[in-house]
Amino acid sequence: MKETITKKERVKRIFDSIAHKYDFLNHLLSLGIDFYWRKKAIQLTGLDNNSMLLDIACGTGDFSLAAIRSGVKNIFGADLSINMLHLINKKVPFIKGKTSQCAAEFLPFKDDSFTNVIAAFGVRNFYDIRAGFKQFHRVLKQNGRATILEFRLPENRTIKNLYLVYFNKVLPFIGKIISKDREAYKYLPESVNEFDEKIALVDLLKQSGFLKVEYYSITFGLVQIVIAHKT
Repeated sequence: MKETITKKERVKRIFDSIAHKYDFLNHLLSLGIDFYWRKKAIQLTGLDNNSMLLDIACGTGDFSLAAIRSGVKNIFGADLSINMLHLINKKVPFIKGKTSQCAAEFLPFKDDSFTNVIAAFGVRNFYDIRAGFKQFHRVLKQNGRATILEFRLPENRTIKNLYLVYFNKVLPFIGKIISKDREAYKYLPESVNEFDEKIALVDLLKQSGFLKVEYYSITFGLVQIVIAHKT
């Protein structure tokens, strides 16, 4: 129990701390490719103006904004960081008054509430990923879809080595200077490395009740998109 609470509190502190610089650093450190990643995930999951969407680990709302550009009007946001929620309420149309400060493992929504759940670069921060996925399944309507966008380590050795140098050396250095939080951008590469070694997203989703799961690898294997269907 102590380890679980420690990770939850660590994640909350880090993201509360860097919220004011989060968007700038995301776009800078990804060289702007993060816009494409979200757009691609939205296209693959098939959102439209009839979708009822829950954006989990919503951060400042870039995934919600990508969904709005696809015609989605009914969007709810959930995040553990109150500072992130303050920013999304200012930044994203249609979402004010429809955000909740909560952990993914305990979502305060009724069963069968949403057609879609999305989570961009947040699943690795869950303290109990399987419990989070069971919550995804619970709040989704029949035939609903959960779409997960996450980093991964590339399989190509050359790309992987370059990626690790950037992720473990360059990114923490720039992140520390701009965000003034040394721990935050040290945690990012640590969390990605640990996640890639220990977590099999497709298997965990199937164990959580999703019978059909699609997997996509994009941008030289740097990012994965996983879409789970509640059938």
